[in-house]
Amino acid sequence: MKVYMGKYPRRILGVMTKQIEYVKIDPWDTWSMDHTLAPIILPMLRQLVDTKQGAPFVDLEDRPEELRADRPTAYDVDEFHFQAWDWVLDEMIYSFDCKVNKDDVWLRLESKEEIEKEQDRISNGFRLFGKYYEKLWD
Repeated sequence: MKVYMGKYPRRILGVMTKQIEYVKIDPWDTWSMDHTLAPIILPMLRQLVDTKQGAPFVDLEDRPEELRADRPTAYDVDEFHFQAWDWVLDEMIYSFDCKVNKDDVWLRLESKEEIEKEQDRISNGFRLFGKYYEKLWD
């Protein structure tokens, strides 16, 4: 895979510039697309943690118990609003980090319960990535 990206698109003299100038996908890039994309997504998520300037709403059912306020609606900014988004980003990063760097993560687990718990956490991070994909902004 080869990608050339310029700066974020902007309007110059009434004409919109393009950010992506060139993309070439090789056949092997799609053999295991999750492994191809993970090393690109992981550093972007880490950078977003460092540069984010706000936080979107995180549905109450996606938060751990300790980050759920006693408010009746999911669209109130509560005392856990920013912590909930930080938690979601951390879970996404954990999942992508496991995909990129921890193929041996399974070797340290001893029981079926530990393996299932680890897989559930990884799968949940990828689920959150899909659900909040359009919220990944700075």
